[in-house]
Amino acid sequence: MQVGNLEVSSFAPGERSGAGAAVPTETLSGEPVPVYATPEDSAGPHDRIGVPGSYPFTRGVYETMYRGKVWTMRQFAGYGTAEETNRRFHYLLDHGQTGLSTAFDMPSLMGHDSDDPRSLGEVGREGVAIDSAADMRDLFAGIDLGQVSVSMTVNGPAAVMLAFFVAAAEGLQGPGDEQPDASVPRRALRGTIQTDILKEYIAQKEWCFPIDPALRLCVDMIEWCTREMPYWHPISISGYHIREAGATAAQELAFTLKDGLTYVEETCKRGLPVDSFAPRLSFFFNAQIDLFEEVAKYRAARRIWARELKERLGAKDERSLRLRFHAQTAGASLTAQQPLNNIVRTTIEALAAVLGGAQSLHTNSYDEALALPSEEAVRIALRTQQIIAYESGVASTADPLGGSYLVEMLTDRMERRCYEYFREIDELGGMVAAIKAGYPQKEIAESAYRLQQAIDRGERALVGVNCFEEGDDEQVPILRIDPELEIKQLGRLQRLRATRDSASVEDSLRELKEAACQPSRNLMDPLIKCARAHATEGEIIAALQEVFGTYREAPRF
Repeated sequence: MQVGNLEVSSFAPGERSGAGAAVPTETLSGEPVPVYATPEDSAGPHDRIGVPGSYPFTRGVYETMYRGKVWTMRQFAGYGTAEETNRRFHYLLDHGQTGLSTAFDMPSLMGHDSDDPRSLGEVGREGVAIDSAADMRDLFAGIDLGQVSVSMTVNGPAAVMLAFFVAAAEGLQGPGDEQPDASVPRRALRGTIQTDILKEYIAQKEWCFPIDPALRLCVDMIEWCTREMPYWHPISISGYHIREAGATAAQELAFTLKDGLTYVEETCKRGLPVDSFAPRLSFFFNAQIDLFEEVAKYRAARRIWARELKERLGAKDERSLRLRFHAQTAGASLTAQQPLNNIVRTTIEALAAVLGGAQSLHTNSYDEALALPSEEAVRIALRTQQIIAYESGVASTADPLGGSYLVEMLTDRMERRCYEYFREIDELGGMVAAIKAGYPQKEIAESAYRLQQAIDRGERALVGVNCFEEGDDEQVPILRIDPELEIKQLGRLQRLRATRDSASVEDSLRELKEAACQPSRNLMDPLIKCARAHATEGEIIAALQEVFGTYREAPRF
C-alpha cells in the first residue's frame, strides 16, 4: 500500500510480512497479554484499588492529582563547565520548566577530580564537571534556590555533592572574595539528591567505596537531612538504571522497592522513628514503551510500598505511606536510526508516566541516542509534556485507567511478581546479601539477553531498526561538546588550588578521616566543613577511601 512516499505493509494481527512486524502478544517484559480482559481477570477487592489519595494509594497519592497541581516538569541537563550548564538551566526555566535536574559528568559521578588521569577526555562530556563547592555555586548562579526545586543525579559521591550544594547555597566565601554570595538557609532548600547506592552495585556501576560504608553514608544523609533540611529529599530510590540495564518491569519494581525498604530498615536501626524521615523518601522509575505494563507498575508500586510501610514497618503518618515518584522516559528505547521516531516513543512513555500518576517527569530528547541533546530537541521534549498536560485531557481525572479490566489484571500480576522476588531476596539474607551474591545482577543480565535475542530474531519489533528500515536515515544536527571546555575546567581547578588556604583544606580532611573512623559519627557536618575550605571532590573521596577502602566487583557468569 502506498502512502505518500512510503511503502506501508498491510497484514492481519499476528502475521508477518517481509517489511513489516507482528503486533506483540506479550508485554515488553515477556508476560502474556490476553486478546481481551474480563471482570474475572481483575477480580481484586475494592480495598486493593480504593480511591485516589487514600490507602493503599493504588490510584494515586493525592485525591485531585493534576487538577490540584500539575507534575513538575524537570528536564535533565548538564554539560561542560558550570557556566555552560547554568546557561542551559536559565534557558529551560525561561521556556516553562518548573524544576531543575542536574546531570554530572563521569569523573564527578566516580569521585574523580577533572585533572585526575582517569578523567582525561571525559570532563564535561556527558554532564557538568563539578570539582568543588565553587563550581556548585557557579552552577546555580542567578537562580533563587529558595524558590526553584533542584534535583541532582549522583550516587557514589552524593554526600560530597550535597555538602557542596549546602555550602554554595548558604553563601560560599570564595578565595579572594570580599563578600560571600547571597545565601539561602539550608532549611529553605527544596529538591532531591539521588544517593541510591544499592542500585549502583546492581546496575549502573558507579561507586566510590565498599557496600557497607557506602550504605552508612546514605543513612548519614537521611539522618542529617531529617534534622537540618525539612524540604529536601535525601534519597531518590531509583529503578531507572536497573531498567536501563535490561530488567523487566517486575524486576525494576521489586529490586527498587527492596532497596527502599533496606534504607528504611537501616535508618530505623540508627534510632530514627520511621515517620520522622519516610515522608521525604522519593522514587525514580523508568517509563518504557509498553504503556499498560508501565501504568500497572506504578500502581502496584504505590500499593506495595503503602502496605509494607504500614503493616511491616509500623508507619502511622499517612505521608510515609505515599510513594511519590519521578519518571524519566526510557533512554534504552531510543534509536540512532530514524531518530525523529523517538519523539513518538517519548510521547507514549511520558503518557504512561502521567496515566500512572508521576509527581515529576523528564522527557528524553529525540537525539539522545546520538549525543547530548540540542536546544531544539530539549524544547520539543519539554513541549511534549506541556501538550500532554494542557491539551490532551489526560490530566483532568486521577487514575483515568483505574477499573480497566486489563490494567487491574496487570497491576495484580505485577504485585505478585514483585513479592515472588521479595521472597527470593529474603531467602538470601536481604538485599545487601543478595547484591553481594550477585543475584539481582544475574537476573537483569538474563532478562536483557532474552529481550535482545527477541529483537535480533525479529520477534519484538523495533521500528526503523529491524522493520520498516529506510537505509538512509535522516541526519539531525547534534550538540558537540567543545574539547576546549575540558581545558577551561582544568584551569578553574588549578586556580582554586593556587588561591585557597591549603592549611584549612588539610585540617578539614584530617577531621573528616577522624570522624569516618568512628562508626557512630554522622559525616555530613565534616563534609560541609571540607566544602567550605574548598577541598575538591577527589581529595574528599581519597580521604574517605583511606578509611573505608575501595570496591571491586567480583565477576559472575
